[in-house]
Amino acid sequence: MNGKVFTEVDFTMKQIYDAIPSHCFHPSTLRSLGYVARDFFLMSSLVYATSYIQYLPSVVARFGAWTLYTVAQGMVFTGIWILGHECGHGAFSESKAVNHSVGLFLHTFLLVPFHAWRLSHSKHHKATGNMEREVVFVPHTRESFVKAKFGKHADPAHSEFAEVIQDAPIVSLYKLFIHQVFGWPAYLFAAISGPVHDVSFYKLNHFYFGEDGPYFGPKDTRYIIISDVAMAAMIYALYLFGQAVGHWNAILLYAIPYLMVNHWIVAITYLQHSDGALPHYSDKVWTFAKGATATIDRDFGFIGRHLFHSIIETHVLHHLVSTIPFYYSHEASAAIKKVMGKSYIADTDTNLLVALWRNQRNCMFVEESVKGSGIMFFRNLHGKGMPPRMLPSAN
Repeated sequence: MNGKVFTEVDFTMKQIYDAIPSHCFHPSTLRSLGYVARDFFLMSSLVYATSYIQYLPSVVARFGAWTLYTVAQGMVFTGIWILGHECGHGAFSESKAVNHSVGLFLHTFLLVPFHAWRLSHSKHHKATGNMEREVVFVPHTRESFVKAKFGKHADPAHSEFAEVIQDAPIVSLYKLFIHQVFGWPAYLFAAISGPVHDVSFYKLNHFYFGEDGPYFGPKDTRYIIISDVAMAAMIYALYLFGQAVGHWNAILLYAIPYLMVNHWIVAITYLQHSDGALPHYSDKVWTFAKGATATIDRDFGFIGRHLFHSIIETHVLHHLVSTIPFYYSHEASAAIKKVMGKSYIADTDTNLLVALWRNQRNCMFVEESVKGSGIMFFRNLHGKGMPPRMLPSAN
């Protein structure tokens, strides 16, 4: 991956749209609802199966069964989250009302403020890979990384920092744990992965409906309020659920699998936008096509295709044309690869969790490979994550 030739984008968005079969642009509400029904059937079946755990002969067997339930239910919950993601992009139905209603239901079920997420996520898609305008995945530069770690007076060029930051594996494992468990709520409550804003902390969260925040304007206020009210109703419903089945059972059935959703959403989105092969751009050289191509397809086998609705396998397509429903995504991806040529980026050989471990150690900041080019790649202070060599655009 690192060290491969980097080829700049030399296609137009018109070529991308023209290459995709026309039916791929038309989601079927009935078919989409069928996947919702399927995922909730899987969820209910897993809950029902837990009623037999009490009959297992030993504590070890029961612990193992609950562990299997947590892992499986966490994946099913993640699939439900991804269907809500489809709604947020208008890829679930051709009806805006259906997209908003179903998306609000699905994401609220998983304690996501649907409309607030939908609005900030839209901004991410409009400026992916742009170091000045992106609002979600904004990597450090070398200077900002060193100063964030060692103080504002630290010298980014000083070699001693390369030795100080060399983490032992146990330290990296701890950081990865924090990233995976708390990364998603940190994004919702503090926009932790976005740019620094000179505003009060509470205005950075996805629940603030004032007009003076950095993410939402006056026209968005009613949507934020709707999401907040729905979230409050869900929290109350979970309280009633705990009263009905016992709070410990509610934790086992919902809360712990919910933590698995945090893990998967953070892992998936992080790996879609963090890799040594992916460029980032200054605003002066960025275009939508360049930014949309600055993401990567991976492979997670049966789980990725059938439980996670191909969000891992066809993410490049998703950034180029986000309104295509997932059940057409493989067909549409095959079509655009012919147009994209060598600017299409994928890593289908590396195990997803291995890539997560590797990239969180190697992708610490971005910097230019060629001074003044405005094109940046991930590096770290140990000399790993070396940027790919660049070829000039064919334009």
